[in-house]
Amino acid sequence: MVRPEGIRWGIAHIYASYNNTIIHITDITGTETISKSSGGQVVKSHRMESSPTAAMIASKKAAETAMEKGISGIHVKIKAPGGHNGPTSPGPGAQAAIRALSRMGLRIGIIEEVTPLPHDGCRKKGGRRGRRV
Repeated sequence: MVRPEGIRWGIAHIYASYNNTIIHITDITGTETISKSSGGQVVKSHRMESSPTAAMIASKKAAETAMEKGISGIHVKIKAPGGHNGPTSPGPGAQAAIRALSRMGLRIGIIEEVTPLPHDGCRKKGGRRGRRV
């Protein structure tokens, strides 16, 4: 792969659950925060926090701050709640957030899914006969 010169890379950590979408842009090492924003910061009602519209506005806000600080390309890491009880599929805001980041003029490198998956740890909730609906 030929690396284009003159691009300052960062990492966009997108946490997309069914209740909220959080966009956190760091430097390439992942230790220094450059900007962060969430769906809850840009909409008034709680039910709208996870919507694609809120995710787009939040990622625009985060991208503007990152571009001011000199970031011109980003690698994207998408994360759903996961773990041993949460859903392993990202919420509705994940795709909208990536699309908004690219529309802002940021060059997108690698898109990676980093949802935590259990390697058989604790016993799932629900009891011996499972959740009865």
